[in-house]
Amino acid sequence: MKCGLLGTGPWAQRTHGPALAAHQDVDLVGVWGRRAEPTGALAQQLGTRAYADIDALFADCDAVAIALPPDVQAPLAVRAADSGCHLLLDKPVATTPEAARAVTEAVERGGVGCVVFFTLHFSDTTGDWLRETARRGETFRARSAGDWQVGRADWLSPVFGGADSPYTASPWRREKGALWDVGPHALSVLLPLLGEAESVTAARGGVGDTVHLVLRHASGASSTCTLSHSVTPAAAGVTAEVRGAPGIAELPLREEEPAVSFGRALDALLETARTGGDRDHPCGARFAEAVTSVLHRAQEQLPPLE
Repeated sequence: MKCGLLGTGPWAQRTHGPALAAHQDVDLVGVWGRRAEPTGALAQQLGTRAYADIDALFADCDAVAIALPPDVQAPLAVRAADSGCHLLLDKPVATTPEAARAVTEAVERGGVGCVVFFTLHFSDTTGDWLRETARRGETFRARSAGDWQVGRADWLSPVFGGADSPYTASPWRREKGALWDVGPHALSVLLPLLGEAESVTAARGGVGDTVHLVLRHASGASSTCTLSHSVTPAAAGVTAEVRGAPGIAELPLREEEPAVSFGRALDALLETARTGGDRDHPCGARFAEAVTSVLHRAQEQLPPLE
């Protein structure tokens, strides 16, 4: 598959680019970025071509991977899909329901494949856990014994709390905070296991950008999230669990580098492109749209970050 990369920031340099360049079934055609100098530097690093004209890159590609802020990503994803390119997108796909819906409509209109890189679904240990935990719930549901009833997901990061991180200076993360950056990870665990979120209540509390969510799911289950980029390095960590008739299921540690997981997302895109569209993929455009909807409903209840 001939693939292009949009974006030149740390995530493109550390994850998207190396995985695209290393994948045996992908030909990395070129890189497009918003500034010429870093575009040229990343293209040289990856042994490919720098593109100044994004439409020329679309014309030369079967697919594009996008590593750009969500509000830049969404309209470019629409343009790429309308050009016939399959899409490997990052989370969140957008920060408004309208922009996320536009991506879904473009994917459906163009009949292209779309996979959104919700990292936990493509990491070996956590992806297996998500699938096995979903099966456990379905087994109990089939026996009329109930299934998962309560869940929680806490994503506590020190990106703004003193960590030496390449993402600390990210303008969009500074503006949107952990709600939009790690909130999608939390929801990527809770929504597949507990069902669609019928309601969400959000409040700020604690240091910096820390936010708390309470969700009521269509299944009757409930869940909570605590999301922050402002904890100290010593307090950082990720925990998630669901509880119900099958017992307790705790999310294991993710033990591999994101670039390895991204390679599996590429595998998923190749398969989705072969089978047609993203209709059956659990991390397709429609799921990403649902995640954006929940986060937007939460955002409407919160004061702006200072």
